[in-house]
Amino acid sequence: MLGMGWWVIAAVLSLPAVVGRGKYLLHMAQLEGYRPERYLRWMKRMPSALWERWAAAVWVIGLLVGLLVPGDVVGGIVWVAFAAALSALALRGVRLPAKKPLVWTSRAKRLYACFLGLNLVLGLISAMVGPRFGLPVLGFMLWTEPLWMMVATGLMTPVERRINNRFLRAAREKLAQRPDLIIVGITGSYGKTSTKFILGTLLTQKFNVLVTPDSYNTPMGVCRVVNERLKPEHEVFVVEMGARQPGDIRELADLVHPKIGVLTAVGPVHLETFGSVEAVARTKYELIKSLPPDGLAVMNYDNPYCRELAKETRHVQVEGYGLESPGARLVVSDVHVSEKGTTFVLADRETGESASCRTDLLGRHQVLNILGAVTVARHLGLSLRQIAAGIGQLQPVPHRLQLIRSGGVYVIDDAFNSNPTGTEVALEVLSGFSGRKVVVTPGMVELGGEEERYNREFGQRMAQVCDHVILVGPERTKPIAAGLLDGGLPRDRVSVVTSLEEATAVLQQLLRPGDAVLFENDLPDNYSR
Repeated sequence: MLGMGWWVIAAVLSLPAVVGRGKYLLHMAQLEGYRPERYLRWMKRMPSALWERWAAAVWVIGLLVGLLVPGDVVGGIVWVAFAAALSALALRGVRLPAKKPLVWTSRAKRLYACFLGLNLVLGLISAMVGPRFGLPVLGFMLWTEPLWMMVATGLMTPVERRINNRFLRAAREKLAQRPDLIIVGITGSYGKTSTKFILGTLLTQKFNVLVTPDSYNTPMGVCRVVNERLKPEHEVFVVEMGARQPGDIRELADLVHPKIGVLTAVGPVHLETFGSVEAVARTKYELIKSLPPDGLAVMNYDNPYCRELAKETRHVQVEGYGLESPGARLVVSDVHVSEKGTTFVLADRETGESASCRTDLLGRHQVLNILGAVTVARHLGLSLRQIAAGIGQLQPVPHRLQLIRSGGVYVIDDAFNSNPTGTEVALEVLSGFSGRKVVVTPGMVELGGEEERYNREFGQRMAQVCDHVILVGPERTKPIAAGLLDGGLPRDRVSVVTSLEEATAVLQQLLRPGDAVLFENDLPDNYSR
């Protein structure tokens, strides 16, 4: 009975570890799209957040004590201490603020219930084998919680697939009843979200438009928009299409059947899952391949990958756009970027029309995104006057080079994500400000084997623009720090901090009116812990 008493105490003390740590692991599974293979990559990427070395050592000690030391007291104390320590760590982790909190969707609740069910089964097994071996089983269960969440994710995959198929069928049936609906698909390594919102704003000058909100760019996200928001009065449906692996765009295209496809760019993003930029290009091109013969492919000719893909396209009409593409129908001139926004002249070579345009959006890259949207708008019959009016109404997309004026300081919020091309664009925008220039960044992620090189080059470019750089994360930002020194930025102008809160404290001491600070990237929770 004494041995079973130790088991009961250890089991009770382990509950916070199971419940609290389970929520954290559920959050990570959600951020990884509930895909077991991506969750496994996260475990490999963040071992220090999962496998406490001391916990492994204590588990081995407890096992040896239980097997070799007579009596239950010493072994019981070891296991009780083990359970209490893991629970304390779990509770500490729960209190850490999340940048993108766990969303308790129906799917999340089902997965969490499965995870708790697995733990209950393991707990019952540990009770049945008796305290001498039951306590080691209980300890092993606690230490390997991350694996049990992966197992639960795998077990729930076929269940979720059946549930998802029901929503997919409903969305397909609803779209099939709307042959009149003009559907525009937009994809690209970068620029797709901004282009989507720009196009939505322009088209409202003539049409009743539905645009997928935020970053709803997965099959289930698009399904939800179709099932819940698509109304009979909508004339145009603009759909953002995201991808993390080959086949993702094809799946979305098979769902909505777009007639117009926009390819904004191909570049080195999500290389952890794609492996190469060529694989990214093939996946993005799945949108263009899906278009019907009477459709339209709109492609960014400034991007070399898009140009090559356009040459391969024979089954559908192709219209290119670009700032550096003189053969395009639509051209811009007199581009001027300042703290007040961006101005330019838009001209249509075919009609000879032109219009002066102004927008609050910052940067030449936004003019490029506008050109892509204007190409679609002209195809759908909007006049240049309507387009210029729409451009004047454009609002910055939150966290994508969004300009915020705070206490005389210009804050450029580009924290949504980051990639090599995006960092070049952000630094170009920052260089247009007249005051001192500061960057706060944790660097870029999901670049596979090229991540260190791209981050070092990022540091070299910052050294040419910035007066001060604040790096968030001592280990992850080492390549950037090396690049800053390579580029000639003095060491005393580089601050290294462990959190965004520390970076904010440094900024409070550093900034004065007229300065500009760029927040470039904000690592998601599944990269930053």
